[in-house]
Amino acid sequence: MGQIGAGPLTSLKSQRVPSTIGRLSTTNQADGDFQRKLDALKIDRDERPRERRGAPWAVVATAIIVLIAAGAWWALRPRAALVHTAAVEEVASSAKGGGTTVLNASGYVTARRQATVSSKMTGKVVEVLVEEGMKVEKDQVLARLDATQIAPALQLAEAQLEAARRGVKETDAQINDAYVRKRRIDELFRGGISSSADRDAIAAEVAVLEAHRATEDQQVHAQERAVDIARQNLADTIIRAPFAGVAISKNAQPGEIISPMSAGGGFTRTGISTIVDMSSLEIEVDVNEAYIQRVQPGQKVEATLDAYRDWAIPAHVITTIPAADRQKATVMVRIAFDQLDPRILPDMGIKVAFLGSAVEGAAAKRVVRIPRAAVRGSTGSEFVFVVGREGKLERRAVTLGPGGDDPAEVMAGLTAGERVVTAGPDDLAAGRAVKESQDK
Repeated sequence: MGQIGAGPLTSLKSQRVPSTIGRLSTTNQADGDFQRKLDALKIDRDERPRERRGAPWAVVATAIIVLIAAGAWWALRPRAALVHTAAVEEVASSAKGGGTTVLNASGYVTARRQATVSSKMTGKVVEVLVEEGMKVEKDQVLARLDATQIAPALQLAEAQLEAARRGVKETDAQINDAYVRKRRIDELFRGGISSSADRDAIAAEVAVLEAHRATEDQQVHAQERAVDIARQNLADTIIRAPFAGVAISKNAQPGEIISPMSAGGGFTRTGISTIVDMSSLEIEVDVNEAYIQRVQPGQKVEATLDAYRDWAIPAHVITTIPAADRQKATVMVRIAFDQLDPRILPDMGIKVAFLGSAVEGAAAKRVVRIPRAAVRGSTGSEFVFVVGREGKLERRAVTLGPGGDDPAEVMAGLTAGERVVTAGPDDLAAGRAVKESQDK
């Protein structure tokens, strides 16, 4: 009974469960498809607005980077440098006076006779009688020193000399008296009245007086020398000009201490004034030893002062100093002015042209010159910057003529009409673009 009843029931249950499960499975699948369709239609509100907000900032950053790059390129782009230029000129080398220039040099006007006048002794200045530019004569009084102690010393020496002379006169009187007594004793001795002792005593007295007289003579001589020294010391308080000339400096004032040698500390002067003999002015120039063979004694020279460039001064060579300067490789040449002029002053800068004999009928030589400021580089490797086409620089090696005159003579490397740089930035180089500012 139990089995029969259980069989149909179990069969029924087994048939119902699968169908229910199938329906549930079908329902879940349909719900999943529906959910997926809904998810596909859903709008993502988190990601899309974020993309829209980031896009404008990226554009701005890109623009800023582009502007910075453009500004850097503008600031660092090559620019034309501003330079001063001058034209290369060609002139004739023949000089006035019928000779041609064989050598150029520069130097200074010097005085062969110049002295800083000082005193022979240390003393206080009480009076100065000279001013700058004043003409003075030989032995003219320039200053006076304090003599309040030297004058009494002279008076004492003179008084001692007078006392010594009076002592000599007294001794002379004693000697004369001794001679008289000696003659009387000698007469008495010959008459047998005086003794030999008396005669010997008077002879000894005369000898002593004569010796004393010789000593006093030496004392008088010594006192005379003392007076001479005192007088010289007093004379040394008056400072005089050693020669005629012009005072170019005034180095001391009343109240200052002056001494023939420096006492240190800066409070003691060593000179009153510097005197220059204007008639002894001449020229001293340094000539490169490689060209000294072009200079001969008596050779004609044309000099030009830096202060008066249009004034040609005739001169001639005195001599060549027979010694070379090892450091500069130069030889000093002394040159005399044919005629002096008040415009010529000591220590003025001067340029000279040594002249050679002019060849009759020969054409004047043409030389190329440039300002000395345009020359760069060291001796033997000089070069200049030439402004070429399109305003760009060219580095040009040049060969300069002898001498250190300005403008400089160019033997090779340039032609007339070209423009050279005389001043500009320190970083100039070949190929750089420049803007010219022409020198006058």
